[in-house]
Amino acid sequence: MPMKLDRPRLYVDFNEMQSDKRVLLSKTDSKLDSEGNVIQLSEGLSVYIYQDDPDIDGQDDNLIADGTCVKNDANDWSRLARWSCEIDQLGIRHQSDIPKLDQES
Repeated sequence: MPMKLDRPRLYVDFNEMQSDKRVLLSKTDSKLDSEGNVIQLSEGLSVYIYQDDPDIDGQDDNLIADGTCVKNDANDWSRLARWSCEIDQLGIRHQSDIPKLDQES
């Protein structure tokens, strides 16, 4: 059974990183979130992203990150994507690490 997300999130492929803090988000101006809602993307929009990632035992442990939607103006391999996500200071982490992070704060 898939791991339930902590909130509605947009699916990304973390193999499509443009830099350490930026991942491709969408080729279009809208994207469905994990609950089926249409999200209109715009510059500066706070976004919550994820990718499914089974652990070594095959158990789901989603990769998650939070960030800001930014217009993709790159003129390289990623130029077909219209939007990227600039990932915040917490970076990419496993969903199972969220309680650990909350306890440390």
